[in-house]
Parts: sequence; C-alpha cells; structure tokens
Amino acid sequence: HGTGCTLSAALAALLPRIGDVPESAKRAKAYLTEAIRHAERLSVGSGHGPVHHFHGWW
Repeated sequence: HGTGCTLSAALAALLPRIGDVPESAKRAKAYLTEAIRHAERLSVGSGHGPVHHFHGWW
C-alpha cells in the first residue's frame, strides 16, 4: 500500500481512540513519516519500496 492508504488508515484508527481530529492527524502523519523513513529496511522488489507499516515492531 502507498502513503495515501497508510495515512488514511492511521487516521481512521487513531480518531476513535483520541477523539480529536487535529491531534489524530498529527499522530497519523508522524506514523507515516516513520514508516517512510524505515522503508529501506525492507528488501522487497526493486526501485522505491513500500512503506514499513511495522517499523515500530521489527
């Protein structure tokens, strides 16, 4: 999945937990930024790899 799917999924997951749209968006963006930053740790395909959805766990 790409960045748009990841951002929207993170926002959808965070909003019910936090209950505040700006804070949820801020945290979703931070999650996506880290997922992009850690994408190089995945050895998948060629070219630009996918975002690393599980960067916090492995």
